[in-house]
Amino acid sequence: MIHKNNDAYKSIGEVAKILNLVNKKKGTLNTHTIRFWEKEFKQIKPKILNGNRRYYNNDTIEVLKKVKYLLKDQGMTIIGVKKVLNSDKSLKLDELPNNSINADYSLKNKLKKISDLIKKIKSLR
Repeated sequence: MIHKNNDAYKSIGEVAKILNLVNKKKGTLNTHTIRFWEKEFKQIKPKILNGNRRYYNNDTIEVLKKVKYLLKDQGMTIIGVKKVLNSDKSLKLDELPNNSINADYSLKNKLKKISDLIKKIKSLR
């Protein structure tokens, strides 16, 4: 078996395996999902060589991992993911869960303050 250099370009099938995009019923790779994301997100730019074969470098694969994480795991919309990818903030994949936890914590604090205010108002009556 020949092992590819980690910096080598990967085929769409290899990328689908890396992203674990597998059709659960058939057990086949969902390469059409990657092609769809290419149309939706300008940051995904494969090299297209002879016979329209697509090849992806590591940077593009990282963008695809972010897209999959935000869409599939975080339940974001395509528009939401576009905003994240177009924002100036550099979002590393391992930072993303922390950001959402902070947002939840902040929201929880605000709700608690509102609840406390309502209790104060009720006690003044």
